[in-house]
Amino acid sequence: MLTIQKATVEDIPLIRRLTFQVWPQTYAQILSQSQIDYMLDLMYSEASLKKQMEDGSQFIFVYEGEEPVGFACYQELKPRAWKLHKIYVLVSQQGKGTGKFMIDHVISEIRKQGATTLELQVNRNNKAKAFYEKLGFVEREMIKLDIGSGFIMDDYVLEKKL
Repeated sequence: MLTIQKATVEDIPLIRRLTFQVWPQTYAQILSQSQIDYMLDLMYSEASLKKQMEDGSQFIFVYEGEEPVGFACYQELKPRAWKLHKIYVLVSQQGKGTGKFMIDHVISEIRKQGATTLELQVNRNNKAKAFYEKLGFVEREMIKLDIGSGFIMDDYVLEKKL
């Protein structure tokens, strides 16, 4: 049975452990190893995760029984407009409804706070785009973001009206 648990600063080591289990498999075919290493340090260092939480990002874990099998992070960008910053599920859980379960939970939580849209970014070469579209997200735009050290995030911005 899948359950959701809110994360706190004390859970940063678990967020990092799950990240390092998922990221290499998710991005190995899309990004160079040097970009993966750079982005992991940029977005998933203990200091970065703590700052994200302090700045209002809400992290949740999804558990199958007693085992943490994924996490998500979301935040209100402006009144009624939210962003799903991160959603990662262990490869062994993919295709089992775990990601949908987390997104449904996020949508339920943000609707209680008056949300009318949920957006996310996905790498243009990430096959997860089809998963998001199946859940009702539509492409709003393509963006290229310079994230430093000569690296670019080449993403689609997808949006779901709630």
